[in-house]
Amino acid sequence: MANVYDAILIVSFGGPEGPDDVLPFLENVLRGRRVPRERMLEVAEHYQSFGGISPINQQVRELIDALRDELDQYGPKLPIYWGNRNWHPLLADTMQEMADAGVRRALALLTSAYSSYSGCRQYLEDIERARQIVGPAAPQIDRIRAFYNHPGFIEPMVERVVEALQQIPPDRRGAAPLIFTAHSIPLAMAAGCQYEAQLQEACRLVSEAVGRDTWHLVYQSRSGQPSQPWLEPDICDFLRDLPGATDPQVTDVIVAPIGFLSDHLEVLYDLDTEARQVCEQQGINMIRAATVGNHPRLIQMIRELIVERISDQPQRPALGHAGPAHDVCPADCCRSGTEGRSDGAPDRPDPRA
Repeated sequence: MANVYDAILIVSFGGPEGPDDVLPFLENVLRGRRVPRERMLEVAEHYQSFGGISPINQQVRELIDALRDELDQYGPKLPIYWGNRNWHPLLADTMQEMADAGVRRALALLTSAYSSYSGCRQYLEDIERARQIVGPAAPQIDRIRAFYNHPGFIEPMVERVVEALQQIPPDRRGAAPLIFTAHSIPLAMAAGCQYEAQLQEACRLVSEAVGRDTWHLVYQSRSGQPSQPWLEPDICDFLRDLPGATDPQVTDVIVAPIGFLSDHLEVLYDLDTEARQVCEQQGINMIRAATVGNHPRLIQMIRELIVERISDQPQRPALGHAGPAHDVCPADCCRSGTEGRSDGAPDRPDPRA
């Protein structure tokens, strides 16, 4: 069954791996975008406060190591390549490496569980651009489906939330609001995809599994022009309003970054730094649930999704009512929200990863 594909391609955002990388990385991310330079320099300081290193590259390396072990043990035994959108190893370089190795067709994992322009179609555009750079020898690339409602994503997310809840004393645990976070995107972009609906479904599935009837979905990491509407509420605004809107007074909250696969900079800064500061000012004990990271069930899920695509009789597990996401994106899927705009350049999600 491994003959259908020659390789697996992991496609991620990329991030700097030292202080000297930060500005070149951000300039690369923001090329052609309407993000003020002051905002770029502000984000650069966030990176520098972590030594100029984004955790995302190391997290991808660990994912690749775990997936390689999984495939070696259970099959299919396929080589794994890695290419980033914004920093080394860049997709075009990886595509050339694959072509030189004789890879003709590969299956790509995009490191996002959800469908949106920034989380899906833009990566597909990057892949196609890299293929054009390499030329006729470039391999064909198909993608693994979005997995926001796959048991292999929901189950480890449930485990992370339970671990967080257990850090609150039993007598206060039931009163602690469960707050899910995800990366905000412009409303115009959200209107052209299933991002918001998929997030709502993932939150519902996790909440039901931990025995919670109520939960909140909020957003973080907004960037771009203040005049452009983005998905709200923002996590910090929500936390500021929370004490005055509840009775009895909130003493604890669980913040679960369900929109992210790993604890990269947007999680470490926007939640562990900014959101935590707001909670401290409000006298609230904030417990931040871990992301799924390289949980063994997630690694197993990736293998299952690979097998699913190369099987004659695939099993396509999905929780909830929506069913499994499509394998091949329609032409009008996950629009950028800039259709019809004269400048054609959207305010894209923030370049922290």
